[in-house]
Amino acid sequence: MQNNGIGPWIARKAVRHADRDAIVHGDRRITYGELSERIERLTDALAARGVSAGQRVAYLGNNHPSLLEVFFATANLGAIFVPLNTRLAGPEIEFMLENSAAKTLVFQSDLRDLARAGSWATGVSRLIMVGGEAEHELEDYEQVIASGTAGAVPDLAVDLDDPALILYTSGTTGHPKGAVLTHGNLTWNTFNVFVDYGVSPGERVLLISPMFHVASLTNGALTVLLQGGTVVLHKKFDPGHVLATIEREGITMLAGVPTTYQMLQEHEAWQTTDLSSLQRLTCGGSAVPERTMEAYAERGLGFSMGYGMTETSPSATALPAHMAQHKIGSSGIKHFFTDVKVVDTEGRALPPGEIGEIWISGPNVIREYWRRPEATSEAIVDGWLRSGDLGYFDDDGYLFVTDRLKDMIISGGENIYSAEVEAVIMEFSQIAGTALIGVPDEKWGEVPLAVVQLRDDERLDADTIVDHLAGRLARYKVPKRIVFVDEFPRTASGKIRKADLRKQYAGA
Repeated sequence: MQNNGIGPWIARKAVRHADRDAIVHGDRRITYGELSERIERLTDALAARGVSAGQRVAYLGNNHPSLLEVFFATANLGAIFVPLNTRLAGPEIEFMLENSAAKTLVFQSDLRDLARAGSWATGVSRLIMVGGEAEHELEDYEQVIASGTAGAVPDLAVDLDDPALILYTSGTTGHPKGAVLTHGNLTWNTFNVFVDYGVSPGERVLLISPMFHVASLTNGALTVLLQGGTVVLHKKFDPGHVLATIEREGITMLAGVPTTYQMLQEHEAWQTTDLSSLQRLTCGGSAVPERTMEAYAERGLGFSMGYGMTETSPSATALPAHMAQHKIGSSGIKHFFTDVKVVDTEGRALPPGEIGEIWISGPNVIREYWRRPEATSEAIVDGWLRSGDLGYFDDDGYLFVTDRLKDMIISGGENIYSAEVEAVIMEFSQIAGTALIGVPDEKWGEVPLAVVQLRDDERLDADTIVDHLAGRLARYKVPKRIVFVDEFPRTASGKIRKADLRKQYAGA
C-alpha cells in the first residue's frame, strides 16, 4: 500500500536534510531527523491508543512544535486533524468537539481549563497534555511519544482525496461549519504558493499568526517544510520580539494582517533592526494602508497580497509584490492551479469591470462541509465554491473585492459572523431586535458594534449584555460598544438596513 498523503513528508525530507533545522521554538531547535523520529513514535503511540483511519484527533493550542507533530502523525494514520481556535469560549470548543466526534484531544497545559470546559460533555475519551504536570486522567505528551516505536509507521493507503483536516469557520446562521480539507487540497495549495510567491528551498519563515488558522498552517508551515526550510514559531505576536527574531534568525518570509505590519513599523526598534534577510512579505485579511506600504518601501520591502478563505486552503488569488503599487486595492490574479470567476445572480460569468459574486474552483477547493450536506449544496455549485464576496476583474485580469455578501466582520484577521453574535444577544427577552456591524478601527481594521432595540417598557444596560456574551463567545467577537436605538432603519420587506447603520456609526 502507498501513503500518498501529507503524512510522510517529514520522513522523506529527513532522508535529504536530516541535520537541517526544521522547527525553531524559543531556545529549542528540532532537526528534520529528530522531527521525523518524534512523528514516527507519536504515530505508533496514537495507533496503539486506538486512533485509526477516518477518526478525528483534536488539538487545542497556540504555535508549538507539538501541533505539527500531531498533524503529521494523524495524517500518517489516515485520521483527520481538528485544530481548535484557542481564543474561543468553552461552549464554542464544546460544539466543535461534539460535532467532529473527536475521541482524542491534545492540548497545551496553559489551556487546561478551556480544554476541560470544552470537552467534559463530549465524546472525548483521551486527553493528552503538552507540558505542565499531568494528572491522573491526563496523559503526558512526551511520555506518549516515548511509548511509541520509531520506524513503526503502519503501511496504510492514504490518497489525495482522503480528508486530512477539519477547520471550523464561523457560520452565517449560528453554529460554525467544519470545512473538510483533503490531502490533495493542501498539496495543491502548496504548489500554488511555490509558483506565485516563489517560496524556495531553505526558506526561513516566521509564523506570528496561529496555525489553527489555515493560512499560517498551509501557506506558512507546510509550504516551507516541503521545501526543506525552517519554520520559526512564535506563540503570540509581540512586535519587538518579531523584529529581534527577524535579525537573529535571518528570516526570509513573514505573513500577517495589516495590523501586525503597522505595529512592527511603529515599534521603536523598527529603524535599527536589520531587515536585509526579508524577501517575502505577504498580507491577507484586508488591504495594506498606503502609509504602511510607504514605510516598508523606505526599507526596500514590498508586499504580496492575496484573496482566499478556509474553503480554498486558503489561496485563490495572489498579487505579486512588484504589482502592488500599480494595482492598489487589488487582490491579484488567479493562482496558477486555481480558477476564479465573477458571476451574476444566475451564475453566468461577467465581463471585466462588472461586479458580481466571486466563485472559485480547483484542486485546492473543498468538496464538503463536515456533516452539513445542506450547507455543502448551498455553497458548492457544479464544482464551484460560492465565496459570498462581491468583486470584479479589471481588463488585466486582476481581482478587486468590493463587498461582502456574507454578513461578516474582519477584526485583526479574525472573521466574525454577525448572525452568530446576534443570536446570543437575542437570548435576552428584553430585546426586540439587534444588528451587529463592523466599524473602522485604526488598530484592528474594524471592530464589532452592536445596535440594540429594546421592547417597549423594558430596561437593559450594555454591561449586562457584554457580561453575557463574554461567557459564551470569544473575546474578539464581543462588541466593543453597544448602542440603543428606538427603531432600526428597515427595507420595505422589514430587513434592517445594515449599510445605513455602518454609515451612521462609521466614526464610533
